[in-house]
Amino acid sequence: MSHTSQTLMPLDSEEPPSSTPIPSPPNPSPNSTSTALHISFNQDSGCFAVGTDQGFRIYNCDPFREIFRRDFGHGGGIGLVHMLFRCNILAFVGGGSDPRYPADRVMIWDDHQSRCIGELSFRSEVKGIRLRRDRIVVVLGHKIFVYNFSDLKVLHQIETIANPKGLCEVSHHLETMVLACPGLQKGQIRVEHYASKRTKFILAHDSRIACFNITQDGLLLATASSKGTLIRIFNTLDGSLLQEVRRGADRAEIYSLAFSPTAQWLAVSSDKGTVHVFNLKVDSGLLGHERSYTTSESSPISPSAALSLSFIRGVLPKYFSSEWSVAQFRLQEGLQYNVAFGHQKNTIVILGMDGSFYRCQFDSAAGGEMTQLEYYNFLKPEETF
Repeated sequence: MSHTSQTLMPLDSEEPPSSTPIPSPPNPSPNSTSTALHISFNQDSGCFAVGTDQGFRIYNCDPFREIFRRDFGHGGGIGLVHMLFRCNILAFVGGGSDPRYPADRVMIWDDHQSRCIGELSFRSEVKGIRLRRDRIVVVLGHKIFVYNFSDLKVLHQIETIANPKGLCEVSHHLETMVLACPGLQKGQIRVEHYASKRTKFILAHDSRIACFNITQDGLLLATASSKGTLIRIFNTLDGSLLQEVRRGADRAEIYSLAFSPTAQWLAVSSDKGTVHVFNLKVDSGLLGHERSYTTSESSPISPSAALSLSFIRGVLPKYFSSEWSVAQFRLQEGLQYNVAFGHQKNTIVILGMDGSFYRCQFDSAAGGEMTQLEYYNFLKPEETF
């Protein structure tokens, strides 16, 4: 079913929403406890969406505040929810033990009309969604569909290796679209450059891909494998490895990777409970200039960094010559956290599946432990301090 023409407006617009009634019970008290099923940042990380066992909520990051919520009550579980920047259009999939919608359907929601205005149905469970202003990307267990947003027509279908996490990322520059997804073999990333109609396959790791992300313009790719010890940075145009950094020595499940807007920093979260920030050696001046990246001879890695421990490389394991994080923030081990860079300089926003919201700042010169600026619990406001 294709949706009708819509007006995109900011979610926190002063204009009152349509009077169309929400087909659900009244919203419970803000203090009622819900369980988070899914958390996602919007495209510029200024907001985040939470799918709960009763509905969904939208929050602003800086300053932290709830923008709105839709609680459908029992039978209202939302397992995936994604925003489109700050406009009134969202996409979600039912989830949890008592889902609002079937897990094989993507619902397009217009919050100013308080109703679903479009629906995409599949033969298997939807594992992931990504939104651009002009595209909707739907991820299934072995396949990815790219739709035109205006009429919901299929533009592209991509076969992938088994993808239970629904891994997929898209760029957000309007002029060009870049899509990264798992390839057809273990450890491989497929990158689609739609403007130049080029496909690049990058064998990023020997083991299974656990997590990856791309920059806003899609020119850089960060990857982590199921081992979770090393994170690799690639040029998506020629597939060259630009940098490798080490999270730690022990295996870890990497939950999220985030580039800073200028690609100077990379943040990483894992089940070990520590968020790391790495300094990237890529020349950010090259970003956005596609032809500059095609000359792989000009290494973007700082010679001093590359040679800093070269004198012991032949004697000691590679572990000792690795590039380590410059800043860290320690959290509860075993919990899933998503990370993004804040809009203020050298700040990180961390979201936990337990409802925790942290805003931290790191010292770009001295590094070390980050400073906690804010903490809230958006699922249990009474626990906020």
